[in-house]
Amino acid sequence: MKHLKSTSQDLRNLFESSITIEYVAESLKAISAEEPVREVLHWMKAQDFDVVGVEMGNRITGYVERSSLISAKSGKCSDYQRLFHPQELIAISTPLLKLLPILQQTPRLFVLDCNQVSGIITCGDLQKAPARMLLFGLVTLLEMNLLRLVRLYYPQNSWQKVLKPERLEVVQRLWRESQERNEATDLLDYLQFCDKRELVLNQPELLQQLGLKSKRFGERFLKSAEQLRNRLAHAQNLVSASSWIELISLAEAMERLLIRCEEVE
Repeated sequence: MKHLKSTSQDLRNLFESSITIEYVAESLKAISAEEPVREVLHWMKAQDFDVVGVEMGNRITGYVERSSLISAKSGKCSDYQRLFHPQELIAISTPLLKLLPILQQTPRLFVLDCNQVSGIITCGDLQKAPARMLLFGLVTLLEMNLLRLVRLYYPQNSWQKVLKPERLEVVQRLWRESQERNEATDLLDYLQFCDKRELVLNQPELLQQLGLKSKRFGERFLKSAEQLRNRLAHAQNLVSASSWIELISLAEAMERLLIRCEEVE
């Protein structure tokens, strides 16, 4: 139990101190403020850029959006420049873990490095490996804690009487196969995510301690977490059947539930 809690804290410390948005941000392409707006629009379309920085001297002072240039007939980029709003800026040293809730409020953020804007980050960048590592870490630790709760609330293999017969058969088959390979450990280690979910949600006391509104609510939530785990494991699109807002909300909810799980003794 102590080892598991230590692992959870170590992983959280890793993402809070070592894995920053620097690893997922893209460099912000910039053009001169004097560039003719029609040429810039043509270039942005060719590069499929929605936003580019506007540069004066050696400093990016603002940005232009492709959508705002479409109706422009003449002029230069500085005529259509938008200055950076403080809420659009984020430090390059910001932990990746703290990025998620911020991206719920805005479609993009501009990255500050030594008080100069150098990059851009959008929800699409959450498809990259560091963000996937964070999400997979959250859902894996959540599953490990669900197993810890099963061990805690079902002493002396009492869980076998609760699990559906067909699911118990699957667990026993997996255990026997490992036993034949000389790899078998505890039978509980062969529970699947759906089994742990069912066993934890079968305990009314746990529902209350974990802050789950009801068994039905908990089932929907943990099924969503399992589906995310599967998409991550198979390198699939993270929002193929949802939205970025839903994904970020799920990640935040998983982190809150993980903390509650760790508090159960």
